[in-house]
Amino acid sequence: MYLHPWHKLGMNEKRKGYPSDVSDEEWSFCVNYLTLTKESAPQREYPLRAVFNALRYLVRVGGAWRMLPNDLPPWRVVHQLTQRWINVGCFAAMAHDLRAILRMALDRQADPSAVILGSRTVQSTPENGARAVFDYIETFYNPKRRHSALDYQCPVDFEHQMN
Repeated sequence: MYLHPWHKLGMNEKRKGYPSDVSDEEWSFCVNYLTLTKESAPQREYPLRAVFNALRYLVRVGGAWRMLPNDLPPWRVVHQLTQRWINVGCFAAMAHDLRAILRMALDRQADPSAVILGSRTVQSTPENGARAVFDYIETFYNPKRRHSALDYQCPVDFEHQMN
């Protein structure tokens, strides 16, 4: 079977679009972040937009890499380029800039000036974590157990005595 150099086996140039395909407006934003090599580079066998559409398809349907439809680039190509994009930080940069654009559209500063952290999100040291787990277990699961370290009183009685 003879194929033109620009035509890849399994890729249909006139394929019907998927709902997950990137729109022209979205693509104009994304293309600058995803272009790692020139369009005419010899190692680029598939259009960049087709590879990105394949990645969006996988994210949308939640399937395995090898389950890509035949009218999209091969899974190995999509996987390899996705790993490159992740390693270079393309998606992180895209998300950062998009957040800044959206904040400026709402008449806010591009970067947030403050952050709110919940007390449960702050990480503790292993020693503090072990102590917190111990305290939780002793307080909620063994409130009546008597301890020699507490002069043979239960933790609840010992706390009342200390207050």
